Order: sequence, then C-alpha cells, then structure tokens
Amino acid sequence: MKQMKGYFVIIFVLSFLILPKNLFPQSSGYKVTGKILIGGKNRWDYLSIDTVMHRLFVTHMSKVEAIDLNTGKLVGEIDNLKGVHGIAIAYKYGKGFISNGQDNSVTVFNLRTLKIVDNIKIAAKGPDAIVYDPYTNRVFTFNGDSQNATAIDAKTDKVIGTIELDGSPEFAASDNSGKMYVNLEDKSMIAEFDPATLKTLAKWPVAPGKSPSALAIDLKNGILFSGCRNKIVTIFDTKTEKLITSMPIGAGVDAEVFDPTKKLLFCSCWDGTITEIKESSPTDFKVIDTITTEKGARTMAFDKSTGKIYTVTMLPDGNNNKEFGVLVLTK
Repeated sequence: MKQMKGYFVIIFVLSFLILPKNLFPQSSGYKVTGKILIGGKNRWDYLSIDTVMHRLFVTHMSKVEAIDLNTGKLVGEIDNLKGVHGIAIAYKYGKGFISNGQDNSVTVFNLRTLKIVDNIKIAAKGPDAIVYDPYTNRVFTFNGDSQNATAIDAKTDKVIGTIELDGSPEFAASDNSGKMYVNLEDKSMIAEFDPATLKTLAKWPVAPGKSPSALAIDLKNGILFSGCRNKIVTIFDTKTEKLITSMPIGAGVDAEVFDPTKKLLFCSCWDGTITEIKESSPTDFKVIDTITTEKGARTMAFDKSTGKIYTVTMLPDGNNNKEFGVLVLTK
C-alpha cells in the first residue's frame, strides 16, 4: 500500500511540472534597471514620449525637461511655464502642446527645436490632462475647475469650442475613430463625446470603481481601462458601455499605459508600485505582477519602440538625499 501511495505522489508531482505554463499567470519580467537624475524638488505631473525625436518630456511645475532616450541625457528645457500638467504631441504639425493649470493657457512648442511658438489662452479654469486626437487633428484640454474640455485646432492653434462635462475631468483617451472618453473623478463616471461635434454622447458609472483618474484604451478591441482611487481598475467594452471585469491595483493610481503588442496594461501608483495586467482575450484579464518602483511614482510613459517604461518621483542620489528624477524599467 505504501508503494502505491508513493507511486501516486510521483505521478501527481510530474503531472504538475508538465502542465502548460500559460495555465498560471506569468510575470513579463519588468523591473527598475536605471535612473536619470534631473534635480530640483518641485512638483511634477504627466510624462510624454516623442517617438520621432526619441525624447522623453517630463513636466516639472514651471518647466518641461526633454531627455534624449538614446543617451539618457537632458537635452533641453521649455521654461517660464505656469503650473504645467501635461504634454500632447501632434506629429502632423511638428508641435507639442503643454497645459498650464495656473494661468489657464496652453503653450505650443516646436518639437524639433523645443522653442515656444505660441501661447493660447482658454476660457476655462484649471486645464490639466491634455490629449491630441488624430481623427480631428484637435488638441483637448480637460479643465478640472470649470468641469469642461476645450478643443484647439492643432494646425492653427485656434480654440474651436467647449464640451460641457458636468463633472471634474481627469485623464482622457481617443479611439482615433471619432470618439473620445474621459474620467469624471468627482462623479465616478466616464463621459463619451464626439471630438468633431463637441457633443457628449453618453455617460456611465465606473462602479465598483470610485474616483477614476487614469485611463487607457485597447484600440483594436475597443476596451477601456479606468484606474480608480479605491485601488481597482474597471475594464469596459466601449461598444456596449458594459463592465467586463475589475482588477485590484495599488493605492494612488494616476496613470496607465497599454502595450498593444504584448497586450499588457500597466497602472502606476503613488504607493511605489506598478500593477501589471495581462489581457489574454477581450474578456480574460489577470494581474500578473506588482512591480516595485519608488513612493510618489504615480505617472509614467511607455516607449512602444523599445518596450521601456519611464516614471518620475524623488529618488535617492547616493548621498542620503533625494533628487527629482526618472526611473527606467525594462524586462
């Protein structure tokens, strides 16, 4: 009888070892592999990557710093800004657009030279997130204090109009085909609007999420990921506006990026973690890793050409001090 029991134990162990690896969640292997110290102790917000010039733009309160991603060196600054929040890039016109929350304006700069070419005053309060929509060739600022969005013609730098949102907008995403989506943080809802007509098309709750901040989209499958401050990400089908599922994430989420090649969602959080979620199919999602970064690293950018992730916060400088800088994550 003992021999028989031993036989069954061996068979069980062997069968476990030869099970397909994809039966269990597998980490993609991302980890912090480098850092770029910038200096200063001011506030920061969103990051953006210029994939043509291979530069990382980092917002830094009164300026935007440009880092060469090939060398990791600071190569320029756009300064004299007023409470900078985000950067949108319109490659078609060779321009970048910076939202200034303190003076309700958008600074326009030349992508190649980093020289300021225009400053657009908007009739709104608190422009924060800013997104370029390639379908309409318009830039949209999302104005938290006036609960609306402002549309700007990326070619002429002229204000086109306003979308009333009846809620405080956070980050937004375009489907590149005539619809845009934005989190309404105070209402715990997502608003869908037409970037051409500037009309709101629909609104739906992010429940079980609360206070949505980060937003990313799977363009191919029409899936929207809304990162919420109650430590979950809610996942929606944009065609039906129905909840697919929700996943646990870290505390203080403020940015998300989606890798369309590997079908991976990354959620960066203030608590010093990035939650990694695998989309196995449009209805199958799994948390596969929690990547440790540094406390305060709540925003990030993803370089599709290299697969690298960049996030910013105050970093140890080796002398028992902390210095503002960029963390580089690779796998």
